[in-house]
Amino acid sequence: MRIVEGNSIESKLWAELVEQSEVATWFQTEEAYVFFDSLSFLEAFAYAVENDGQLKGVAVGYIQKDGKGLKRFFSRRAIILGGLLLADDIADEELGALLSSLKAKLRNKVIYIETRNFNDYSRWHKVFNNCSFAYEPHYDVIVDTSSIEAVNGKLDRNRKRNIKKAVENGLVIDNNPSEADIASFYSLLDDLYNTKVKTPLYPFEFFEELHKLPNSLFCLSKDAEGKVIGGLVCITMVGKAVYAWYACGDDGHQNKNLFPSVMSNYAGICYAAENGLPRFDFMGAGKPDDGGYGVRDFKLKFGGELVEYGRFSFVCNRLLYGMGKLGVSVLKKI
Repeated sequence: MRIVEGNSIESKLWAELVEQSEVATWFQTEEAYVFFDSLSFLEAFAYAVENDGQLKGVAVGYIQKDGKGLKRFFSRRAIILGGLLLADDIADEELGALLSSLKAKLRNKVIYIETRNFNDYSRWHKVFNNCSFAYEPHYDVIVDTSSIEAVNGKLDRNRKRNIKKAVENGLVIDNNPSEADIASFYSLLDDLYNTKVKTPLYPFEFFEELHKLPNSLFCLSKDAEGKVIGGLVCITMVGKAVYAWYACGDDGHQNKNLFPSVMSNYAGICYAAENGLPRFDFMGAGKPDDGGYGVRDFKLKFGGELVEYGRFSFVCNRLLYGMGKLGVSVLKKI
């Protein structure tokens, strides 16, 4: 049994594990690793456990830092989107070796390590716990896109009404936007994150580079004059899913009866159903204890299932972690 890093992971074995694993997502593919590694503002990593010539588990992620100075220092974290890529028959000691390697390789670079699971990892909870990765409940919403009938059959009544009005009032979806269109979408998204979400947003570079990937999906909502008023940015995985990475929509009084946020998400869901992708993943719907979570309610009205796959986290430095959490809380209030 050995740990393999980055470009030393054999591509053929990696692709075979993606094909066979029940918990595979696009975010744990070699393509995702290459994409993250191409971005100037992220430090990508990939670690794999190999045993007897077989790849048993892979962890693809990136180190992210925000701002400058102290903020940059206190925001250092390692994010593993989608959760670990694991063989269905991975042994406890193999998973334990991969988790121990993650801690050893990253503990001096980041304050904490977090996996954001898009599948059910309950069978491995004990191994994560034994390796000091704490489980934190976290919701997601998954829409059945096995057919367009399945999609429309579960749509909330108000969603159907929104869609009908939007079409009648001239809203159109652009799946092949120009760079200027993407810049307009980014401006809307940036404003949303600064005024409401109040968490860091990737630089524009991320959206530029993502658009170059053949399996990216942009669903931008435009009014009758061609102005971008909302959109959805996704990544797709052949035969598996559409992952809704970023979304926003100006549903204010100026766009009354256009419902760009509804239409962009609906377009992404329909794309999945029409292209043989049986799952539309909203990539998160908040924590169970966060009270009235409006974004979760918005997502559920598309007829999806509320699931709780959670997250695993390992804190490398508890003092800095506590100080960082306090700082983030203060900044959000400001």
